Amino acid sequence: MVETVICKTIKSIPKDQWEACRSCKAGGDPFLSYDFFLLLESSNSVGPNTGWIPFYITFKEQNIIVGIIVSFLKTHSQGEYVFDHSWADAYQRSGANYYPKLQVAVPFTPVSGERILVRTENESQLDEMISSTKKLVKENNISSLHVTFCNDSFVGVAEKNNLLVREGIQYHWFNRNYKSFDDFLGSLTYRKRKNIIKERKQARNFGGQIKSLTGNQLTDFELEAFWHFYQNTGQRKWGYPYLTKDFFMCLNKNLRDSVLLVLAEKNGQYVAGALNFIGSDCLYGRYWGCNQFFPAMHFELCYYKAIDFAIERGLKRVEAGAQGDHKIARGYEASKTYSGHWFPHEGFMNAVDNFLKEEKKIVTYSSEQIQFISPFKKGEKLSVKKI
Repeated sequence: MVETVICKTIKSIPKDQWEACRSCKAGGDPFLSYDFFLLLESSNSVGPNTGWIPFYITFKEQNIIVGIIVSFLKTHSQGEYVFDHSWADAYQRSGANYYPKLQVAVPFTPVSGERILVRTENESQLDEMISSTKKLVKENNISSLHVTFCNDSFVGVAEKNNLLVREGIQYHWFNRNYKSFDDFLGSLTYRKRKNIIKERKQARNFGGQIKSLTGNQLTDFELEAFWHFYQNTGQRKWGYPYLTKDFFMCLNKNLRDSVLLVLAEKNGQYVAGALNFIGSDCLYGRYWGCNQFFPAMHFELCYYKAIDFAIERGLKRVEAGAQGDHKIARGYEASKTYSGHWFPHEGFMNAVDNFLKEEKKIVTYSSEQIQFISPFKKGEKLSVKKI
């Protein structure tokens, strides 16, 4: 039997033990690295004043960490991308407190991945770890447990442990061994291919140059420029940017080789940018911003330059963030996402179960309709993939 220990800062966890648990299945995921979570904490992007309070659940054998549930106590539902505001409203109207809830997730990051880091030899103890976590939820008067953006391989584990499974859709680009961007274009219908060529030409004719920077090419100047773009986008779209300036300014330290920053420069000034993270087999598009409008620049920096990089590096796919069915016309395909949810309150658990059954009908219908708007040539059917 493993010992359960709560750590309220990642600094309480030895880096080598975190990485030993991560390396089993998540070694190529930049968002699950020790350095990424350390940066979130040290930059004050997460913490008591943000509503994301670190609550790492570790499991030990002979004083060695063999498993970690990467979780946070949440006092709101912002920055999750799996929306439960209606649940929170219903729960609180019933006279109970929905917050705090326990969120097993990477903050502000709608990217599917492992949510329980466990050493290979301890994988058989996953059920025990989930059971201990549910017990913690009950004993600490936490309303609920939410495991968001888990891999499809976790779905069976979730169902076995009585978590309700929720489905969603994102849009990802898949590399079918393309040799070049033109090779990729050759798989599309004439109309879609023509539109992409037009958009790339529009973007590139903005009167400046576009740079793709990573590793030692990143400097404080570029990162600060992108920080301003991020601020601008945050204020326009959701009102409060989650990540602090320190987060961006420290990216060129321990995480510089995991970052791809695409910037548009005109007259010696950066005017737009897109920030990506590099995984072992995937490029993850995360943030975009600009200080003036240029036609098709968003598509070029966020989608097409990402495809260029993935082909060049031999990466299997590009994940360009949450939502956005406009990505389909640009060669991105529908992919299912999953999350698991559990409430100690049996009545509310049943109500959410009914809600999810109805919601799943909508997701399934949407998935079926996607094949009819495929940008690919006849015979290259666009279908919903699992991740």
